[in-house]
Amino acid sequence: MPREGRLEPHIIRTGTVVVLGTVMSILDTTIVAVALRTLSHDFHVNINTIQWVTTGYLLSLAIVIPVSGWAVHRLGAKPVYMVSLALFVGGSALCASAWSASSLIMFRVVQGLGGGMILPVGQSILARTAGPQRMGRVMGIIGVPQLLGPILGPVLGGVIVSNTSWRWIFLVNVPIGVVAFVLAGRFLAPSKRERDHGFDLAGFLLLSPGLALIVYGLSQIGERGGLTGASVRDSLLGGFACIALFVWRALRAREPLIDVRLFADRTFSVASIGIFLTAATLIGTTFLLPLYYQIVRGDSAWIAGAMMAPQGIGAALIMSYAGRISDRAGPRHIVMLGMTGLALGTFFYTSLSATSNYFVLGAALFIRGLGLGCAMMPTFAASYRNLSHADVPKATSATNIIRQVGGSLGVAVFAVVLQSHINRSFPGNGTEVQAGLVPLSMHDLEKIAGAFSHSFWWSFGTCVLGIVPALFLPNRALGPSVSTRVPTD
Repeated sequence: MPREGRLEPHIIRTGTVVVLGTVMSILDTTIVAVALRTLSHDFHVNINTIQWVTTGYLLSLAIVIPVSGWAVHRLGAKPVYMVSLALFVGGSALCASAWSASSLIMFRVVQGLGGGMILPVGQSILARTAGPQRMGRVMGIIGVPQLLGPILGPVLGGVIVSNTSWRWIFLVNVPIGVVAFVLAGRFLAPSKRERDHGFDLAGFLLLSPGLALIVYGLSQIGERGGLTGASVRDSLLGGFACIALFVWRALRAREPLIDVRLFADRTFSVASIGIFLTAATLIGTTFLLPLYYQIVRGDSAWIAGAMMAPQGIGAALIMSYAGRISDRAGPRHIVMLGMTGLALGTFFYTSLSATSNYFVLGAALFIRGLGLGCAMMPTFAASYRNLSHADVPKATSATNIIRQVGGSLGVAVFAVVLQSHINRSFPGNGTEVQAGLVPLSMHDLEKIAGAFSHSFWWSFGTCVLGIVPALFLPNRALGPSVSTRVPTD
């Protein structure tokens, strides 16, 4: 029998395969963040157009995630995971060959269709393999790329953009994807296929455009100057109407795309809220910081990316320890501590100036990393506590949709706040200022820094709000009597 606290070799092998795939998917969420100016220049388009290279990817991730639960039931987790890897690698190669902004955006959507299934399917495989009593530790394994990806993405992207062609941002995925594909074929165990599961096409046709319309509507608020524009209003109303219809139908369907009945469990519901808020501040802040360093401080792409590293270091130092505490004592207090640390680190960014001390900014980001390491993975692990073996794929799909939508909305809202303040400070040329296309005086830079500070107040508020669901998470370990509820494959 393996020593307590150690994971069996077959779990480690499975985790290695899942992490390789997850690294690619998560990295590509943010790896282009520091390359947007280069892409805008090369394709001769404005920053609002090229931003869809990121937004299109995020939306395609969210849209395809609901399919993963059905696909795992119907086709088996292993083949679905391998197909997802192949689609992602193919999409990456297409992105590297893009000849225009439109083609790059289209290929990013293709890439996202593969990437959107890699994480939930891989997480489902790992959850079934490990069982509930080891969920804190295995979530610590898969949490490494989930937390470090948004941090290392800008770093890697900055190094690539500063030293070679932006096309290598996408080409780096190809060898990693090939290795992951080969290892998946060798190490992943086949799972049982359940042919009696049907695909909820009507639910898919409601949920997917609903999510896309909401994110699109929010992204247009800054450009249109508020909620009064027809495109903004119609997009948001249409999106929320689709989501409402989806929920109404899901409560009545035999096999809904997302089983909303899972939210009847209090632990799953509060964990889902925590996942949403944590993702919003994580991805949203990762969007803001490289722009601050490049626009206000005039730093190069690789320096802007490197300045994100303290958050990753903090998360890496604490994540495994936080998972063990969550397994032994329950997730409530460790998640509360994490969200508090996240809020404290973010607070330092609410008073940015054009001359803010780099050491202080790095230390604050390190504190944010400690908070993220304590908060995110124990919250994910808590969402599985009361679920049966059959519910794991459905719950994995739901929580990852929530995470991706949270990140998308975080980027959209923070970008709207930033752009709106810059537009008010620089009437008529706010877009050029935000893109760094016009010369700026020190007074101008201070005004832009003020716009970033205001945006970070929204991120700070998100962190504080995240403490509330943590109060309702369990504060005790999962007992051994439930160890058979989620058997290993």
